[in-house]
Amino acid sequence: MQDRSDIARLLRLDGDVRVDFLQSDALAANPLGDPSVRPVAVYLPPAYDPHGSRRYPVLYVLHGYTGDANALLAARPWETNVLQWADRLIRERQMPPVLLAIVDGFTRLGGSQYVDSIHNGNYAMYTVRDVVGHLDRTFRTIASEGGRAVLGKSSGGFGAMHLVMEHPGVFGAFASHSGDSYFRYAHPPAFTPVQRTLERYGFDISAYVEAFERKQKRDGAEYTTMEMLAYAAAYSPRSATAFDLDLPFDASTGELRDDVFGRWLAFDPAERVAGRRSELARLRLCYLDCGRKDEYFLDVGARVVTERMRDLGLEVRHEEFDDDHRNVGYRYAISLPALATVLDQA
Repeated sequence: MQDRSDIARLLRLDGDVRVDFLQSDALAANPLGDPSVRPVAVYLPPAYDPHGSRRYPVLYVLHGYTGDANALLAARPWETNVLQWADRLIRERQMPPVLLAIVDGFTRLGGSQYVDSIHNGNYAMYTVRDVVGHLDRTFRTIASEGGRAVLGKSSGGFGAMHLVMEHPGVFGAFASHSGDSYFRYAHPPAFTPVQRTLERYGFDISAYVEAFERKQKRDGAEYTTMEMLAYAAAYSPRSATAFDLDLPFDASTGELRDDVFGRWLAFDPAERVAGRRSELARLRLCYLDCGRKDEYFLDVGARVVTERMRDLGLEVRHEEFDDDHRNVGYRYAISLPALATVLDQA
C-alpha cells in the first residue's frame, strides 16, 4: 500500500486509514441541531488493493458515551487503540485481514446510544443504512450479513447489542465490552444526584445544558446529569422538541417514575433477549465481557444477559476480568480475532 495517510503514519500502522464524510438523511434536521454530515474512519489492512479482486469482512466499531470518531482514532501513551490492535493482530497473523469502520454517534448531550429517537435523530438507521451502505459502495467489502460484525465498549457495547436485535440480517456477530445492560442496577444510583443537580436549575433542561456548555470545568455530578439526559433523549423523549424529555424520576420529590423507567427497560438488552431469540440465533458469535469491579455494575448486566441467552439455548462467549470500567482496550486482542474468524473471508 502506497501513500499512506498522515493518520496511519501517526499511529504507526502497516495499514492505512481513510476518513470519509457522509451526509445522512437519518440525522437531518434533528432537534438538537447536531450535524447530519458525519465522519467515518475506515482502516484498510496492508494488503488492501482498491483495484484488486479480493474482498474483506468489516468490523463496525461503536464508541462509548462522550466519545466520537476522533476518540477511537486517538493514540495515548502506553495504550493501544482499536486500529492499532487490529493492525498488530493482522501483522502477527493472529487474525485474518479485515476492514474496520468507526461510526460517529456523538450528540449535543454526549451520545445517541445508536438508537432511533425523535429527539436525537435516527442513529440506528444511520449506522445500518448509511454507514454500511457507504462501506459496501466504496470499498471491497463482503457485502452480506456474514461479512459484517459490530462491536463497542460501554454505550458502544449496548449499541452493538441493540443493532443486532433491532436490525437482524445486517451483522453476523457482535462483541460488547462492558456494554450497558441490566438497567435496574446500572442507572438508578445516578437518579438522586441528577435530581439534585437539575433542581438548582428549576428543572429547566435547556438552561442546564447551556450552563454546562459554557463551563470550563464540570464536576462529576454535572457529567452524570448530562449522561442521564442523553439516555432520556434516547429512551424516553417526550416530543421532537429539543430538551423535551421524560425523566425517570419525579422532579419535585425524586421518586422513581415506574412508567418512564419502564420505557428505559424496553431498551435494556437484559429485558429484550427473551423476545429476540430468532434474531440472536442467526448470529455466528455473541461475545460479552466486563470487569468484576465495574463502577456501573455492568458485570452483573453481562452475566444476566449471558444467562438469559443461554436459557434460550443460545451460545454465548462470556469473559470477566479483574478490572473496572476504564481503559479496557486490551480486550480488543480477544474480541477482534474472535469476530474476524467467524466472518466470511474472500
